[in-house]
Amino acid sequence: MAQNERLAELSAAGVAVWLDDLSRDRIRTGNLQSLVDEYSVVGVTTNPTIFAAAISGSDSYDDQVHALAVRSVSVEEALRTITASDVRDACDLLRPVADRQPGDGRVSLEVAPGLAHDTDATSAEAAHLWWLVDRPNLFIKIPATEAGLPAITETIAHGISVNVTLIFSLDRYRAVMDAYLSGLEKRVANGGSLEGIASVASFFVSRVDTEIDKRLDKLGADASLKGRAGVANAQLAYQAYEEVFSSNRWRALEAKGAAPQRPLWASTGVKNPEYSDTMYISELIAPGTVNTMPEKTMKAYADHGEPGTPVQKAYDEAAAVMKSVADAGVDLDDVFKVLEDEGVKKFVDSWDELTDSVKSELEKLK
Repeated sequence: MAQNERLAELSAAGVAVWLDDLSRDRIRTGNLQSLVDEYSVVGVTTNPTIFAAAISGSDSYDDQVHALAVRSVSVEEALRTITASDVRDACDLLRPVADRQPGDGRVSLEVAPGLAHDTDATSAEAAHLWWLVDRPNLFIKIPATEAGLPAITETIAHGISVNVTLIFSLDRYRAVMDAYLSGLEKRVANGGSLEGIASVASFFVSRVDTEIDKRLDKLGADASLKGRAGVANAQLAYQAYEEVFSSNRWRALEAKGAAPQRPLWASTGVKNPEYSDTMYISELIAPGTVNTMPEKTMKAYADHGEPGTPVQKAYDEAAAVMKSVADAGVDLDDVFKVLEDEGVKKFVDSWDELTDSVKSELEKLK
């Protein structure tokens, strides 16, 4: 079937369109395949909140949960089995995409969020999930906490592809890129191949505006600054990406077969109804990027989205926006710390909700 023209043009501009959602029903009904066929979707991201909604909102999981229940498996094993099943099936569906365009056709599965501040446990969980799903087009999601950074290096060094999540600040983003390059260097030093290793760095957007807008209102600052920091912050992240992935350090790894760690724009669903519902797509168009979208946002762009200013032409204005926000009295370091802490907590809460839901289902279906 014909691809939507607007999303096809977005792809042609170098933006990989990924869906920020997954459920067993999406796979079984053909919905995910139709998004691949008609909306240029070439990847899928998941998180604990997405799985909590999928499993609690469908009876498609009942047979599997019953089978797990009669085996008296633990809740933790049941969760891994259920989520890995969906991700494995999505990987298989997207394998043709991965075969024709390496780096895409990927599906992301996140380590348990409660491990976000435990380096060794994160590394071990990443290795286990990679083994459990057993598909080359898998991404293991690791949060960009301070403890997550060395886990990223170790995971990449073991040849496991990584989606680094919950990145908010430029400083942390630079540390993430360093962790990726360090992992590649360690793998080379250990005699390993770089073939097939891929990574994306998920830089969050709309949550930045939500937090900064709230603070601008409290400060009584110029209202024209609202709704601009999220895009500006991401645009400056792309500038940092260009710098790192044109360095001599990177060129040495590229010569050995390394693939760049692409920036991925996450949290792209607009949360303020006063803003354009496609702003986090239109204003973040740049080569070699990924935009993971809720289906509602994707279809909004398919219906009426228009390209904005190319990211590479927006650096000066983006820097000016962030300076103006800081000058207005917003403590950006605190903003990014709060967002990271809240991000981890939201996923932990969703994981706990998912655990409770699966536990009750296991008990009910024994």
